[in-house]
Amino acid sequence: MSRKSNYKRVDFDEVISDAAASGLSTLEQPLRPFVFRGVILAAIASALIFSTTVLFLAGVNHGRYLKKAAANVNQEIPLIAPRGIITDRNGVPLSENQAIFSVFLQVSEMVRNNEKEEVLQAAQNILGMDQGEVIKNLENINFASIILRRDISREQAIAIKTLGLKSLIVENDYRRNYKDPAFAHVLGYVGLVNDKDLLANEDFVLNDLIGRTGVESYYDSRLRGVNGAVTAYRNALGEVESISRTQEPREGSDLTTTIDADLQKYFYERLLQGLQGLGRTSGAGIAINPQNGEVLALISLPSYDANNLTSYLDDSNRPLFNRAVSGLYSPGSTIKPIHAAAALEERIVDPGKRVYSAGYIEIPNPYDPTKPSRFLDWKAHGWVDLYSALARSSNVYFYAVGGGFEDIKGLKIAKLGEYWKRFGLDKKTGIDLPGESSGFLPNPEEKEKRSGTPWLLGDTYNVAIGQGDLQITPLELISAISAIGNRGKAFKPHLLKDREPELLIDIADMEPSLKEVRLGMEDGVNKPYGTSHILSTLPLRTAAKTGSAQIAYNTKINALFVGYAPTDNPSLAILVLVEDAREGSLNTIPIAKDVFQWYYTNKMSH
Repeated sequence: MSRKSNYKRVDFDEVISDAAASGLSTLEQPLRPFVFRGVILAAIASALIFSTTVLFLAGVNHGRYLKKAAANVNQEIPLIAPRGIITDRNGVPLSENQAIFSVFLQVSEMVRNNEKEEVLQAAQNILGMDQGEVIKNLENINFASIILRRDISREQAIAIKTLGLKSLIVENDYRRNYKDPAFAHVLGYVGLVNDKDLLANEDFVLNDLIGRTGVESYYDSRLRGVNGAVTAYRNALGEVESISRTQEPREGSDLTTTIDADLQKYFYERLLQGLQGLGRTSGAGIAINPQNGEVLALISLPSYDANNLTSYLDDSNRPLFNRAVSGLYSPGSTIKPIHAAAALEERIVDPGKRVYSAGYIEIPNPYDPTKPSRFLDWKAHGWVDLYSALARSSNVYFYAVGGGFEDIKGLKIAKLGEYWKRFGLDKKTGIDLPGESSGFLPNPEEKEKRSGTPWLLGDTYNVAIGQGDLQITPLELISAISAIGNRGKAFKPHLLKDREPELLIDIADMEPSLKEVRLGMEDGVNKPYGTSHILSTLPLRTAAKTGSAQIAYNTKINALFVGYAPTDNPSLAILVLVEDAREGSLNTIPIAKDVFQWYYTNKMSH
């Protein structure tokens, strides 16, 4: 007879779990549906991210990573692409690419094949290199291949190939060759890339040539081509099986400049001759077309041979410095046409207003009434109006219109500053050359902050005749004078021939005043008393202004000339600067005359 059992099985795990949970109020609850949805969404998102990454690596960047993978197996040596040729406005080459041989050293192959000693011997005995320098360079490089030596002779190339070293490869290369120092500051020069260049631009490779100054630098991306490559193919054991060109270098684009090569060379030689006759070394010359801003000639002396830069690095005369673009100079009396236009605009004087120059003016000394301050003219001119004041370059007249004297209230420094800016003397012209400077325009606040002394009337007198702290670049000055000659409009000076003219200065609203100033500048040539009267024999009508600026605590004089021709529709404006001239502006005028004459004979009379 069976008996029903009341025995219940006790699960030990449950007992322990219930005992551990005794005293707790938390109840077990089922997971909510959103948790499952979250997990599913996270899984889908992870799958999408993974798929996208695979697609990007295998598809979009497939070529890039394939190339990197191949590079890990094989070895590429870049072939530097020749740069485009720079020509003058008529297609005359100003630079050229000269074919050379260069020796590449594959560092990894040298190590792999234990060729270090043979490489060092070849470097010393064939290439004339110091073994210690080669070892030092090898210790400091992080590249698989380098150029061991550029521009080797044919005999050296044959000797290197004869050695049969796997780590030394001779390849065709080129060097940049510059034909004439007359063009040095226009063209500039190229140099090998450095570490900073390589970090800044991933397209650069070791031993790339890039422009360092001049149009070589400004238009580097246009002149620089696309590099080629030589590839050394390895087998599975890492041994080089073959070497071949896998990509031919593509030459950069040519660049046509606005420079007239013949004018540039003549202007350069004539200015150099003038400096040598004075026993001087430094100066600048600019020739520009006021109608469109095209730079026809740009010279800075002393110049340099861009094919041999190292000999100029320590020259105290700073031949690598571009005085025409980067130099800051007191303009002297060449600033007077600008101040004359400002005085007419502000009705300080009318063209016929006469001022008497006894050779000086005196103003009371606020610190000692018994010792008035005297400001000199360069000679006693007698009565002068605007035209004769410009022609004679009377200082007294411009003391009066600039700072005020007797019945003339004067522009004063604030108005002078306004017109300096209207004529563009406070900013760079925007020429397509690196390293351009902008003028320094003094003002009372700046002077007091710098020197701790207030602005005085004498300071205004000094800047009114282009002396004192006022400093501008030759390029700013010739642009301002071009605006006067070109009826109130000046264009950005530029060197790229196919560049559209851009307006730099627009003071056409001042044309009635500018017309009177032009007459005064013409009188400077046409009147017997004009400071530029020797230009009156030229076959084209010319307007001009000379200037002398005292520098180095009045121990030296810089001489300046600015002018344009023909006066009715100027196509040429020129500037001549002679540093530390012996006789002031007199030394610039014969140079200017010869340049105008050459231009007329060779460019205008045909």
